Amino acid sequence: MEKKRCKFDFGTKEYKTSEKFLLYHDTRWCKPEHREQELFAMLILEGMQAGVSWNLILNKEDNFRKAFDNFDPNIVAEYDEKKLEELMQDPGIIRNKNKIRSAVTNARAFLDIQKEFGSFDKYIWGFTDGKIIDHHLSKLEDMPAKDELSERISKDLKKRGFKFAGPTIIYSYLQGIGIINDHCEYCEYR
Repeated sequence: MEKKRCKFDFGTKEYKTSEKFLLYHDTRWCKPEHREQELFAMLILEGMQAGVSWNLILNKEDNFRKAFDNFDPNIVAEYDEKKLEELMQDPGIIRNKNKIRSAVTNARAFLDIQKEFGSFDKYIWGFTDGKIIDHHLSKLEDMPAKDELSERISKDLKKRGFKFAGPTIIYSYLQGIGIINDHCEYCEYR
């Protein structure tokens, strides 16, 4: 018997959850993440998602990881104009100049936070004293697009120079790295 999972409804028969989306939901979404490189990867992927579907990002995730040197912030922070132009020509990723440039800006800001706090993990999880915020949702319609925590973190990240780090993107990021658990109560992947 198949496990119950959160009932995502994208509104159309043509637009269904992909296998990659289901795997992401079951194994990564709202699960605590503490690896530095993965915290950076998720920050960039969430920024890339602005204006497009998460299904699209997940379907292109392998391409993103290859194109962006597996999201190593030390390498991404050193990208030059030649590399940025190369990324703009890559059909396997989202070719938005501002989003691509923001990855470099964010890598540099990410490294600055690592220097200041010892790790980005310590910084980001410090907003909740290492605790998971579990909303115990009865249905996905109760999930907010942003909240006070995402607004506070967004404001701090922007102050530190991050781009594509608005409160809605950051709320999704906090779900993606497990600081916020928005799996429904009935979901067996909580």
